[in-house]
Amino acid sequence: MLTLTNVSVRLGGHPILEGASASLSRGWRVGLVGRNGAGKSTLLDVIAGTLHPDTGDVTLAGRVRIGLVAQEAPGGTTTPLEAVLAADVERHELLAEAEHADGHRLGEIHERLAMIAADSAPARAATILFGLGFDAEAQSRPLSSFSGGWRMRVALAAALFAEPDLLLLDEPTNHLDLEASLWLEAFLKRWPRGLILVSHDRNLLNSVPTHILHLNDGQLTLYPGDYDRFERVRAERMEHASALAARQAATARHLQSFVDRFRAKATKARQAQSRLKMLERLKQDAVTIERDDPAIRLHFPDPGALKPPIIAIENASVGYVPGKPVLRRLNLRLDPEDRVALVGANGNGKSTLAKLLAGRLAPETGTAQRAPKLEVGFFAQHQIEEMRPERSAYHHLEAILPRDTPEQLRTRLGGFGFSGDKADLPVSELSGGERARLNFALITAHKPALLLLDEPTNHLDIPSREALVDAINDFAGAVVLVTHDLHLIELTMDRLWLVADGKVTSFEGDVEEYRRLVLGERSARGDGAKRGDAGPSAKDERRAAAERRQALAPLRNQAKTAEAELARLSKEREKLEAEFADPALYADAARATALAKRRAELNAAIAATEERWLEAAEALEAAERVAS
Repeated sequence: MLTLTNVSVRLGGHPILEGASASLSRGWRVGLVGRNGAGKSTLLDVIAGTLHPDTGDVTLAGRVRIGLVAQEAPGGTTTPLEAVLAADVERHELLAEAEHADGHRLGEIHERLAMIAADSAPARAATILFGLGFDAEAQSRPLSSFSGGWRMRVALAAALFAEPDLLLLDEPTNHLDLEASLWLEAFLKRWPRGLILVSHDRNLLNSVPTHILHLNDGQLTLYPGDYDRFERVRAERMEHASALAARQAATARHLQSFVDRFRAKATKARQAQSRLKMLERLKQDAVTIERDDPAIRLHFPDPGALKPPIIAIENASVGYVPGKPVLRRLNLRLDPEDRVALVGANGNGKSTLAKLLAGRLAPETGTAQRAPKLEVGFFAQHQIEEMRPERSAYHHLEAILPRDTPEQLRTRLGGFGFSGDKADLPVSELSGGERARLNFALITAHKPALLLLDEPTNHLDIPSREALVDAINDFAGAVVLVTHDLHLIELTMDRLWLVADGKVTSFEGDVEEYRRLVLGERSARGDGAKRGDAGPSAKDERRAAAERRQALAPLRNQAKTAEAELARLSKEREKLEAEFADPALYADAARATALAKRRAELNAAIAATEERWLEAAEALEAAERVAS
């Protein structure tokens, strides 16, 4: 379907693509990956025909319709439903022509409209819009009443509705919440046509693509399978290439040594010349080792100890207009080291709750008690946009920590990937991911005990996201997270708080159960949109899911209790092993004997707890299969 042959592109004098080649077949769903700044968006522009390569060819087989999300968010008095329907250009033009066509032409128009299933188009458009978060009322409002992010969702819905032969998507989840991202993932998994997807969302890249196309150093390499398989195969290739290069280097050194020793001797001159030719051929066939990106570092400073709870909210309501609370009857508690993800559709109050936790909103009723010395680090997208473009990372941090020495400031910045001259570059020269990392450095400057992270991954590539996972897991304080990145939630969060219907409740299931709830709810209501009815309400769906979770709660609590006990015992054993590694211990025979006895007790307790945990986990898994 698509062939790229020796494509080269230079922008601003810098090479972006250098002789890049790849061939993609019809119906492939391809994840286009590479570090920030590698040229992924440039490559999409070349494929779309909006940018012409300096050299090389882009060939599309037959009449391939290319679809992409409009860069400009739609606006005006047009409704989301009307905007999406207009994306089917043929249907739109036929309906317009039918208003003034004569009898013969009108028959042809209606025949063509029947062939392209024009009658079902409104229901299909409504289903897509609903999946992306627009209920029936929102689909009928003028686009001018929506924010830019919501209008970009309409642009995405239009691209999906048009059903092109090759769909190009560049970070489609950046304007979506978790719920819409889950729906989009399920929708794209069923996409029957060609797709090239640029994303740093690991979960999306593992679910949707049939192939991964890697852009690195201006070159393209195609891998079959999902992102995890790509990483594994690429690592094996690089390891093999490194080993082969090492063998070639050893052979080259041996040949060069022979040439240097015997070139001047008449009896060995012919052999030396022969080896010199072998050396030249070896240089021509030398293995090129693919350069890997430098490791990204993120380090959140230790906040020190605080007594629990760090925040306790009782019978509180909070909002922006007196008497009209966004959230009501809040009874919440945060302890040190808590890991909580806020879930629920956009507009339900996640940001309001985050501001309450941060102390930026006071409760209208009830109380919100905070630990006296609690420092909060709040990550939000607007902070990145408000950075002074002419000032460096160093100057931004210096403004927050004026008493720190230059060495202390640079050490802090080094913990976020700003080493050497990087710390002195103007913010205007930093990538979106680098600005996000700088924002992490700024919000943790005062060693907060609570981090509130609102969509922290929007500008981060996959290595930076993995560094964020490690930083959160190593952090000694509490974290509250709002994100559409399911991978980040799964690897770092322990609990889910569901923000919906003006309340915040603990969601007793795990991320996978929440995914099933969201997709089941949206599928049911999407089917209702096709039939013209409302379908089961969101409240009914949540109530039914809550009943299922309640039935499984005892088994889940058994598994969690055993897992927590296992972690506690394992941590104690680690400390014990560290004491055994100290030679000074063995000077105190009584203490060494006591520790050996405790180690034996711990090993027995760990084995028994592991058995309980496995039994509880297996029973829970079996019960979940029956419930689903």
